[in-house]
Parts: sequence; C-alpha cells; structure tokens
Amino acid sequence: MRKLVFSLGLIFSGLISLALAAPLQAFEIEDQISVGPADARRVLRVISTGDAEFFEPTLREFLSDLPDVRIVYTVASSGEMMKALDEDGFDADLAISIATDLQTKLVNDGQAQPYSSATTERLPAWARWRDHLFAFTQEPAAVVLSRKALEGLPMPQNRQDLIALIRDYPERFQDKVGTYDIRASGLGYLYATQDARTSETYWRLSEVMGSVGLRLYCCSSQMIDDVATGELAMVYNVLGSYAREKSNWDDVIVLLPQDYTVVALRTAFIPRDSQAPELAGLMIDHLIARGWQAAPGAFSVLDDDSWSDDAQALRRIRMGPGLLVYLDALKKAAFLEEWSSAVLR
Repeated sequence: MRKLVFSLGLIFSGLISLALAAPLQAFEIEDQISVGPADARRVLRVISTGDAEFFEPTLREFLSDLPDVRIVYTVASSGEMMKALDEDGFDADLAISIATDLQTKLVNDGQAQPYSSATTERLPAWARWRDHLFAFTQEPAAVVLSRKALEGLPMPQNRQDLIALIRDYPERFQDKVGTYDIRASGLGYLYATQDARTSETYWRLSEVMGSVGLRLYCCSSQMIDDVATGELAMVYNVLGSYAREKSNWDDVIVLLPQDYTVVALRTAFIPRDSQAPELAGLMIDHLIARGWQAAPGAFSVLDDDSWSDDAQALRRIRMGPGLLVYLDALKKAAFLEEWSSAVLR
C-alpha cells in the first residue's frame, strides 16, 4: 500500500516566521478515505490502525441515519498513530487501535476525555477502563496455514505441534514462515510480550521459526495474502478477524491454538481536544453495539458465549496500568534483544 506523509508545517519561504511559531507535524499515513457527502455540515475525523477496506462498511452503516455527517478516516500504524496524537497534535475526534497497550498509555497520559452512555455502562468491566477507553472487538492472535503446504502432514493443534512440525519437516517451511516484525509493529510487540508472559513455549517456537529463515512483516493482511498465494506456508500471531475474512479460500486454514490464544482488544477513545465529541460518542456506541451483535462464531464478537469451546483457551489482554510495563524503555530494549537473538539468524 502506498504511504503518504502528512505534513502541516509551513514551508513557503515568505512564511518562515509563522513556520517557526507553529510546530512541524509529520507522521506517516498508510491510507485515508472520506465517507459521506462532501458538503456535509458535520465532520467526524477518525484515526485508526484498522484497514480502511475492513472498516468502510461499518462507517457507512453508522452514517445511514446521519445524512449531514461525513467521516474522514485516516489509517496509520500504531506507532505512527501514537506519534500523531502524543507529539504532533493531530486533530482527531476518535482514536481506534488494536494496540491496547499504546491506547492505555495515551489515556493514562491524559490524551483522552471521558465518555459515558447507556451503551458503555452495559459493558463488562474488562471492556472499559476509566470511562475513557472502550473495547468493541476481541482480536485473537491466530496461526494461518497453507493447506497445500501441509499436505500429507499432521494438522497442528497447539504450539508444541507447530514446533514438532517445523523441526521434522524443515524443507517444507524453509523461508516460508512469517510473523510480525515486532521492532516496527505495535500490535506485533503487544502479542509477543503477552505470548511470552503466558508460556515459555513462545521462545522455543520463536527459535524454531528462526531456524528456517523467518520472514518479518508489518501487517496482518500482507501475511495472510502471502499464505493464500503460496508464498508462505505459515504465519504466526496474525489478526484472527482478518484471517477469518479470507478463510473461505480453499488454501487457507485459520488456527486458534488449543494450548492458549492471546486476545487483544480493539479499543476506541475520544481525544482530549476532539472538536466533535458528541459524534465520536455516537460512533463508540455504534461500534460497541455492532461488536455484541456480530454473527455467532465471529472471532471479533465481544460476547464470549459465541466463541463456544475456543473461549476456554482465551488469554484476554487486560486493559490497565499493567500494560505499561513492557513499554518501559529498558524492558522493551531487553525484550527486543532476546527476540532478535531467537528469530534473526
């Protein structure tokens, strides 16, 4: 996907004095769409880590009863979104991200304003924090496998099976295993740290994947596409909801490991300086309602009962100050060093 650079700095030589007075804002935008009438009286500005193609139907559904509203939906990586809100002062009315830890940090640092409604009040305690941060989907870290690559091999069910599979058939997986580059991906780092907290098996699997030439990615969509085309045999810790969207392809198998499945929460908050907090609040209510009403069996649904047997293995990431531990600079540096030693060969 072509990347654009968002810059609000004044660059004309005749306006140098004004440029010195106003801070240069430059964060990397991955995509931006506008939904709704161009001459709309009201505008809702959303910054999000979610791919526009996945979110656009939700945006249009939200606008179906709001003919005077237009949504400008800006997509950025979790790290760039953090920079946009925390450093660049980007004008946004709603912030949506799957990187629960970075969202928690922004709220903890005073970058959000409170919001309460009958809809948010009905959320369980694990799905909201301080009436500032609200979860509207659960996003499991899935393993996506190529059916063709696994032809004749036993179907793995957990991480020990994956370890055995790669060790026993390295020629099938050489240069054909992918995962997030957690040095660049906020979600990848979150999944990895929570994975490592849950079980030491994560490190053994990381070493085994590294032994066959692990390929590193920024985004779930690209990894899943590469499995579907045969470029990869397996990808680890990708967004389950994105994988489910493509699971109708004959070559794609979506696995939630039976030993445990780390689950992130896609969350939203209203930035402190939002110019349309009322609209943002309505969008939060819409997202929450949609999360509870998703079709049974959908990975992203909030209601645990709809996950059937999968719910027993869920390890949901909890919102709160505990998520800030691995954002400490020293702890992050140490974790990345250990991860690099395991996967980079």
